Parts: sequence; C-alpha cells; structure tokens
Amino acid sequence: MTLLILGVVVFIGAHLLTRARDLRAGLIARLGEAPYKIGYSLVSALGLVLIVAGWRAAPYVELWSPPGWTRHVTILLMWPVFVLMVSAYLPGHIRAKAKHPMLAGLKLWATAHLISNGDLASVILFGSLLAWGVAARVLIKREERREGTPPRPASWQNDVVAIVIGTAAYALFGAFLHQLLIGKPAFGI
Repeated sequence: MTLLILGVVVFIGAHLLTRARDLRAGLIARLGEAPYKIGYSLVSALGLVLIVAGWRAAPYVELWSPPGWTRHVTILLMWPVFVLMVSAYLPGHIRAKAKHPMLAGLKLWATAHLISNGDLASVILFGSLLAWGVAARVLIKREERREGTPPRPASWQNDVVAIVIGTAAYALFGAFLHQLLIGKPAFGI
C-alpha cells in the first residue's frame, strides 16, 4: 500500500506544483522552460508508474461489497471520460462546455471507479484523485475569475474527432490495455 500512496503523492504533488505560480515561474527561470517541462513530465510519469505498481501489489482489503451491476455503470461512465480527455486537446464545443475537460474526465473516472470498487486501495487511489480534481477545479476557477478568461474558439469538426478518437481509445483500453496495465479485465467477465 505504501507504493500506491507514494505514487499518488508524487503524481498529485507534481500537478500541484503547476498551481504554485511563483515557485513554478522560479523553476522555469532557473532551469528553462523545456527542462522544466521534461522534469515535470518525468515526475508525473514516475507517479503513474508507482501508482500502477502499487495498485498491483496492494493487498485486497474490502471495506464494502458493491453490487455486481455497479461494474456496468463504471463501464458506461468510462466512455465519456475518454472523449473528455481527447477533447482537452481539441478546441471544440465539448472542451468549451466542459471548461476543463481533463479535470472533468479525471473526476468522472474516479467517481466511476469508486462506484464499483469497495476496497481500501480503490478508496485511496480514486478518492485521492477525485479530491485533487475537485480542489484543482476550484483553484482554477478562482484564478480565472481573477484574471478573466477569453472565450475559446469552438469547432464541431473537432468534437467529431474527439468522439471518434475517444471512442476508439475507450474500446482499445477496455478490451486490451486495462487487463495488461491494471491486471483486471474492464470488459467481459
């Protein structure tokens, strides 16, 4: 469980650094923008690796036993998660309406997994990331109110691309990658 907690701390810590504007600006001034981005990416990736390794090594400690049908709810909710994640990179109506689709996708992903998992490792992982997603959105919203944000251009074509790529990624991850990375099948029995 220690490895999982360490991974969550490293991953969230790296992302919280981006909200500490003065510290971030100081690091960029001292290191340069490219080295800062490389370092940020490496620390975030390390956090993800620790999370996956910690998740796979964590003992199963049941806190509650969710009904079997909740797994279907999770599978259903994961499709818009992938669409939201892709739309974060494409200026479209989905991105404009979601405001911050990456955070919206993260919060939906964490909620979906909390619905169907009642073990301690799930609560630590998904609960922590859900709490961080909510806190990050609140902080960003405050910052946007202070600074004002211009409207983003939107394109229906980009929405179609986000839906197509998001759906393909959802199918690929659900059919193959979830089993490979997490050790549990997402689709099927």
